Amino acid sequence: MNATDRRAIIIGGSLAGLFTGTLLRSIGWQVDIYERSSHTLDSRGGGIVLQLDVIEAFQRAGIPQDKLGVVAQERYYLKRNGTIQQMPMRQTLTSWNLLYASMRRQFPDQHYHQGKCLSEIEQNDNQVTAIFTDGTRETGDLLVGADGPNSTIRRLLLPSYTPHYAGYVAYRGLVDEWELDAETAAIFTERFVFYQFPNSHILQYVIPGENESLVPGKRRFNWVWYVNYDETTELPHILTDKYGKRREFSIPPGFMAPSVEQEMRSDANRVLVPPFQKLVAATKEPFVQAILDLGIPQMAFKRVALVGDAAFIPRPHTAASTSKAAANALALVDALMDHQNVSEALSTWEGDQLALGMRLWKHGQALGEQSQFIYGKGRWEGEQ
Repeated sequence: MNATDRRAIIIGGSLAGLFTGTLLRSIGWQVDIYERSSHTLDSRGGGIVLQLDVIEAFQRAGIPQDKLGVVAQERYYLKRNGTIQQMPMRQTLTSWNLLYASMRRQFPDQHYHQGKCLSEIEQNDNQVTAIFTDGTRETGDLLVGADGPNSTIRRLLLPSYTPHYAGYVAYRGLVDEWELDAETAAIFTERFVFYQFPNSHILQYVIPGENESLVPGKRRFNWVWYVNYDETTELPHILTDKYGKRREFSIPPGFMAPSVEQEMRSDANRVLVPPFQKLVAATKEPFVQAILDLGIPQMAFKRVALVGDAAFIPRPHTAASTSKAAANALALVDALMDHQNVSEALSTWEGDQLALGMRLWKHGQALGEQSQFIYGKGRWEGEQ
């Protein structure tokens, strides 16, 4: 069978699904992506540290890589007494929106299907079928579960493995460059900036702005602040939106409950250093995500593969969730080129990808424990 006769069904149309889909198309596969959301995935602001696996995936998929982000030349560590520790470190910072839009433009509209919720999968030695809640069925040679932390495919194949809360959340926000005062902007512009204090830290870097703009003055400051909350007594309040709906893992921009937002802003004014106080204050629509842990013992199931956050969720301190999804996709394509038999290809692919996921998962846990819990489980030192 030629590659052009082979069909892949991808469940999940976010970054992991698009990495896999664009790369499979680059080696001649027919690919259809099925995304459960019925609306365009364009509201997930926030930054991403650009890693080599993402650049390689773009190169091999034929997507331009010349304008992928903003370069930071150094790191600043702000101190409570107003001093700054400097460290040279060149990194490229990008955004979820830019990566998504770049790949989405490359993927044909007629093969990207929205509002499609998977309910079941069936497979035999020759093919695999996805069955959707609307009663439709799609059959192919390979099915890829790229449907994120709340993966339906993982629930079907590994029902006892679900993400669990790590003990803290990430408040996040975006501020257009022109909306921050010049003195504060001068500290944050084109640098990776941190403020670390007992049981918490906040970081910032500049990312592309609206319409993927890299023009100075039209980019965005992106910040992330890690804060501890008890899973039983506090987290349900944090993850209840302004309409009273309890969300599973996150509250998107514009949906945070006023009481939660006010508490966050009050804490920022009390415990952060002035530049970060100003950055939080300038943020119009902060959002929040529960930090999750997930590791699984198996990623290949005959003709079905789990990739990205459907398989392992490394904590964000690793800056590796997006690059891991790209690495999963790159290795999958390599295995499928080396092995005509899909099940054999997945079996070959699985070992290294499990090892990668496990390594990042454990590393992220270690970084998180060191950052958030050295002084107990409370939010700040002395507050238990």
